Amino acid sequence: MSQAVKHYLQFSDFTQDEYQYIFARTKELKRRFKAYETWHPLHDRTLAMIFEKSSTRTRLSFEAGVFQLGGHAVYLNTKDTQLGRGEPVEDAAQVISRMVDIIMIRTFGQVIIERFAANSRVPVINGLTNEYHPCQVLADVYTFIETHGEIAGKTVAWVGDANNMSYTWIQAARVLGFHLNICTPAGYALDERLIAASDKDFYTECDTPMAACRGAHIVTTDVWTSMGYEAENEARLAAFKDFKVSAAMMANAAPEAVFMHCLPAHRGEEVDADVIDGAQSVVWQEAENRLHVQKAVMEYLLRGRFEDA
Repeated sequence: MSQAVKHYLQFSDFTQDEYQYIFARTKELKRRFKAYETWHPLHDRTLAMIFEKSSTRTRLSFEAGVFQLGGHAVYLNTKDTQLGRGEPVEDAAQVISRMVDIIMIRTFGQVIIERFAANSRVPVINGLTNEYHPCQVLADVYTFIETHGEIAGKTVAWVGDANNMSYTWIQAARVLGFHLNICTPAGYALDERLIAASDKDFYTECDTPMAACRGAHIVTTDVWTSMGYEAENEARLAAFKDFKVSAAMMANAAPEAVFMHCLPAHRGEEVDADVIDGAQSVVWQEAENRLHVQKAVMEYLLRGRFEDA
């Protein structure tokens, strides 16, 4: 019997042990990149990148990443394919997965990528959905480990609406053993249907952003109006007016706290310029580490573990 294909659709798809391996591989792959050492474990492998939502960081990091591993990327925008003309997701998965070795999808509903993966013969990676953004939180966690050491036992503060980042941080808290403080505006609270019962001991819903930041080792946020919600922009600006991450919030966090943002950012809206451009900000390291953590994920899904590489 053939082995089941392993996908990366949510943060909870990998175990703590797998993440420890991924973090170690990320460190090694980043070292090789910085040293200009050639490492081509994915020679002659092809990555299909399917975009229903446009992106800068996701496309660049996956396309450059697979090339650095010796492979090749094919960019597909759904507007330019049969998927954009009504071809069933299941049919597209059957065809595309017979022509490439691994697939990354950036789309709207999580159900779309779940349906695609269920019909794919090769690994599928979630490049972003409305519900989850595992590659970004993976990069964020690695950035903290790289700069401050283990994240287990630490506290992360999420300030903003309940979106794909917050739900992914909740999963990460359980898998990796840290705690999440979350503060959302009225009307933008967590959807219990997206949270597993096993995750509920690993986060606390706070009444104010300042309370969420108290003692936190990471303070993180996102734009107030994510892609696909532009029609709500004016209402969101009003609801989120007290949720801008400020120097005062950072001062209420742990002395060694860092500020994170998945980018792009709006200075003066969800974060003050002196925070994102200040000494505690690690947003550029986060952005760079998307490249390296995704290389580790692709290598792992296609080649397994390199214990002595």
